[in-house]
Amino acid sequence: QAQLDESGGGSVQAGGSLRLSCAASGRTFSSNSMGWLRQAPGKEREFVATIIWRSGITYYGDSVKGRFTISRDNAKNAVYLQMNSLKPEDTAVYYCAASSIGTMTPSNYDYWGQGIQVTVSS
Repeated sequence: QAQLDESGGGSVQAGGSLRLSCAASGRTFSSNSMGWLRQAPGKEREFVATIIWRSGITYYGDSVKGRFTISRDNAKNAVYLQMNSLKPEDTAVYYCAASSIGTMTPSNYDYWGQGIQVTVSS
């Protein structure tokens, strides 16, 4: 059974930074990519960033390009999301997820963490 555990969320003022971590275990060995997605109250789940395990190639959603950076540690089966220049509109529950393909479509992710809250105040 796959398990994804997020950590590092919290509250920060606009312009600040946070770093999210995701530790993967179990049946994620077949996953080709790991991603971060988010969901704000009353909104649909939104793609944030993804990284291909083998190559390290990354993709970002338009709203976070230039501010967020996704990275991985293959030895630790861990993925990170460095979030800089945070804005109030970044407030959401952030999910770590694994997919068998490189994808920006939330429904293509096979395994999900429980989510972690990020709150950015103005």
